Amino acid sequence: MAIRTHLAAAAALAVLAGGAQADMKIGMITTLSGGGASLGIDTRDGFMLAVEQAGRDDVEVVIDDDQRKPDVAVQIADRMIQSEKVDVLTGIVWSNLAMAVVPSANAQGLVYVSTNAAPAQLAGAGCSPDYFSVSYQNDNLHEAAGAYAAGAGFDNMFIMAPNYPAGQDSLNGFKRFYDGGLAGEVYTELGQTDYAAEIAQIRASGADGVFFFLPGGMGISFLKQYADSGVDLPVVGPAFSFDQAILQAVGDAALEVKNTSTWSKDLDNAANAAFVAAFEEAYGRLPSIYAAQGYDTANLLLSATQKADVSDKAAFRAALAEADFDSVRGKFSFASNNHPVQDIYVREVIKEGDIYTNKIVSTAMTDRDNAYMQECRM
Repeated sequence: MAIRTHLAAAAALAVLAGGAQADMKIGMITTLSGGGASLGIDTRDGFMLAVEQAGRDDVEVVIDDDQRKPDVAVQIADRMIQSEKVDVLTGIVWSNLAMAVVPSANAQGLVYVSTNAAPAQLAGAGCSPDYFSVSYQNDNLHEAAGAYAAGAGFDNMFIMAPNYPAGQDSLNGFKRFYDGGLAGEVYTELGQTDYAAEIAQIRASGADGVFFFLPGGMGISFLKQYADSGVDLPVVGPAFSFDQAILQAVGDAALEVKNTSTWSKDLDNAANAAFVAAFEEAYGRLPSIYAAQGYDTANLLLSATQKADVSDKAAFRAALAEADFDSVRGKFSFASNNHPVQDIYVREVIKEGDIYTNKIVSTAMTDRDNAYMQECRM
């Protein structure tokens, strides 16, 4: 196995292992610095754990930091495609970066396999046989939150998300399965850290609950400020707002909050149990949904190379579509637009010893695909 990590800020290249010519060369573009770094680090670590476990000397992974900037992500992708000659791209966390990179990569004939970002535009009219999402379609976890809120009796929710593609997909997805009223619908700035104005709106809105999607540092800032505000309305969100890094930073304020996820560390299957144990041993922390998706993406790619040479594009795509790997989510398949068909769960934030984490309390959706398959004409 050969792993090469570009250190863009230092204009340096670190060769960490290997040296043999790779039969599959993977370019990973992800966020390793700034406010969203924990998401990209977990993505990278989950992915590399699977590669290392496979012991494949014929696989090379080149990793670079997009700094959560679309222009930087595009520059990295162009270099990886044109100079590095990668066979596959993966790793982008943020949907605005995915929209900047994926269509161009696909137009150049490159396969992109998403570990996380899966905007509606790439599931519907912008779908491509060279684009696969291993994570979900962006709307999915928010759809499940809407279904949960409706079933739990909320009838006047205040909903909030950042103003970028995934945020727009979030609120659209929530409203698709939530049949109550809306006390407010607000888009915040991407990367925002001060939520005093939004919390004042919530306080004055007459809402009976709050749904929010604020991943990474945004979620930490909001939850801390919300807990200090004295507003005593229950909150519901997707897993991204209650991942391991956020929970440790927020603490008791997150306890008992319900959130929706396609994955949880307590999912009862052998692949997941082995993954959680191996990740904790390797990195000294519990995995997040980002780590789980990175791990599954690597194993999907590795499984496809067992069936087809990556240079045979049609055969390789067909092998990817078969999804012949042991997912940490248990059953896993692709819909007709190359997005997952999978169950989505409701989790509750708990504390185990000194660690804040989640446990599954119910299933929100079974075999959920996505709302955009009819718009995909591939």
